[in-house]
Parts: sequence; structure tokens; C-alpha cells
Amino acid sequence: MAKRDYYEVLGISRDTDENEIKKAYRKLAMKYHPDRNAGDTKAEEKFKEAKEAYEILSDVSKRAAYDQYGHAGIDTSAAGAGHAQGFGDAFSDIFGDIFGTRGGGGRSNAHRGADLRYNLEITLEQAARGSETKIRIPTMAICDTCNGSGAKPGTTPKTCSTCDGHGQVRMQQGFFSIQQTCPKCHGSGKMITSPCSACHGAGRIKQHKTLNVKIPVGVDDGDRIRLSGEGEAGINGGPAGDLYVVIQLSSHPVFQREGNDLHCEIPISFATAALGGEIEVPTLEGHAKIKISAETQTGKIFRLRGKGIKGVRSNSAGDLLCHVAIETPVNLTARQKELLQELEDISQKDNSRHSPRAKSWMEKAREFFSE
Repeated sequence: MAKRDYYEVLGISRDTDENEIKKAYRKLAMKYHPDRNAGDTKAEEKFKEAKEAYEILSDVSKRAAYDQYGHAGIDTSAAGAGHAQGFGDAFSDIFGDIFGTRGGGGRSNAHRGADLRYNLEITLEQAARGSETKIRIPTMAICDTCNGSGAKPGTTPKTCSTCDGHGQVRMQQGFFSIQQTCPKCHGSGKMITSPCSACHGAGRIKQHKTLNVKIPVGVDDGDRIRLSGEGEAGINGGPAGDLYVVIQLSSHPVFQREGNDLHCEIPISFATAALGGEIEVPTLEGHAKIKISAETQTGKIFRLRGKGIKGVRSNSAGDLLCHVAIETPVNLTARQKELLQELEDISQKDNSRHSPRAKSWMEKAREFFSE
């Protein structure tokens, strides 16, 4: 039987961070643990399935391999070996999380660095054609003075006397024996007696860094560009987090984007709308001409195929939709007013022929008020 997707097993999305993965696993483990479901084989299978998914997704390298190649990219026998550890170890992991550690003596206290978010505003033209830009972000980086150890150069951290370097102390709570983070060294297993003057023992310092960001063709508002390993530096040798660049499209003076299509309003004169003609309209690639048919009404849409934007996941570009708006003339001369009045007088003699929409509207209005 084919294995279910590990993200589906834990009920999480693919961009879920490490803390949320722990929370999802802990919830399922508490629900399906055999001690709470005696004799229920289905619950036991769900517990094993959740534990296997957690063992893969909580490991940075295994998760990366799984994201790229799926089940074929990981050693399932290693994941399956987690079942042989017994249910007690998994339950210990759960309670270990509650007390600030995942349990297991002597485990590394290395932590992955935090992911960062950067909002990048770009123009519609940049989104349509793709581009490259530089961004400057604040972040936590490895201290160059102590190389991340937190100790003054020439000195080394001492082994914690409380936990003997394990980073954890065992405590009894009811019939559970629980390992808890050492309160003295905070799980590192080491004590820094001579802290680094640059980072004050933290092993990391605040700094700004400049990065090149390649904006792919067709990105849209809200899309994210992931820069792997460009987030905050890890703690105690842990891997760096990722940087997520979130795209924000600035407003455009002519076009409005809707998916891969572009919309724009085209004002035309009363005469052009009535008699027809040819007008020039802007596109992202230059100019194009469209033919206005005679007797065009406000709101009519003229479509220019392929003049929109080619999306990131599209094989072809969208369309440009030109919405016609008939412009009422202003600042009329006496002669212009005279001609318009003459046109109005002639039109009134056979209003149903020249203004069919007005006639239909008046009939509906009379019917409404008569009711």
C-alpha cells in the first residue's frame, strides 16, 4: 500500500515551520497513543504513521530530500526504525517538548535559525519581464570574533556541572520519568565563563546584509520567493533559516492586473463612439490599434489577445481588455452647443430609433411605478 504524504499525515502545509510541525505531531501523538487507545489497532497505526512523518520532517536534511524526491529520496528503513524505539520514547518526546527539549540524553542543542520575511514592492513592468534587484536586510549572523562559540577568543566553554554536559536533567513526575532542559546551562551542556566581548556570549550578532534577488517573469502580488539559508544564523551550529521575499505590486497609472490579464479604461469621443473609427491604445510592449465599431456604447470591452502577462506557471500570456468609456465634451463653444442642440432636436423626432436603450429604460420605469 502506497504511503501517504507526510505533510498530509500531520495535517500541515509544505511551508510549515519547525515549531508548528512539533505542535501537529504532539497533537496526533496524544490522540492516538496506545496507552489511550488500548486494543485499537487503527489508532496504533495512525500513531506509527504520525511518528514516522515527524521523524522525517523534523530533520532538516531529511525534509529537504523528501521535499525534492518524495518517499524515494529518504531512507524509509531509518524512519521505520523509529517504531522499534517503542511508544514510550515517542511519549517522552512529547513531554520533552513541553519542558523545552525533545528528550534523549546527550542530544545536540543546535537550533535552526529563524525564517525572515521581506516585503518587496515592484512595478507591473518588472513583474511582466522579470528583473534582478538588491535588498538590504537586518539579520542575526554568526559572530566572527568567537566563530559562534560565545566564548572569548583563547578560551573554551566549560562542561556544565549540573548536567555533566548532557544539557538535560532527569526529573520524576508521577510514574513518568521526564528529561528536562538543564536550568543552569539552558540545554547547551556548556558554561561560558569568559564570554566574547563582541556578542556577549550569544554567539551571534546583529548585522545587515545585501542580497541579490532574481524576480522571475510573471510574479504576482503576494507571491513568495524563497532564498534558502539566507535567514537568521542557527544557534550552536544549527542550520540557518530561510528568507522569504514577498512580492507587492505597486499601482499602475494605466493597467490593472487580474491574474494574467490586464485591464485598462479607454476614453473615446462621442463622435468616435457613434461613427466608429480606429484608436491607438498602450500595451506593455508598446502601442496597438483597435477598431471601434459604429454605435459603440460605454462599457463595451475590446480584447487584445496575448497582450497581457505570461504568469510564472503559464505557457502563454493573458489578454489586454480595453473598457470603452465615452467622454462627454467640456468647455463647448457656442457653435458646438448649437450643433449638439440641433442633433438632439433631430434625434427626439424618432427617439426609439436613435436611443433604443433609453426607450427600453423608460418603459421599464413606467411599468415599475404603475405597479
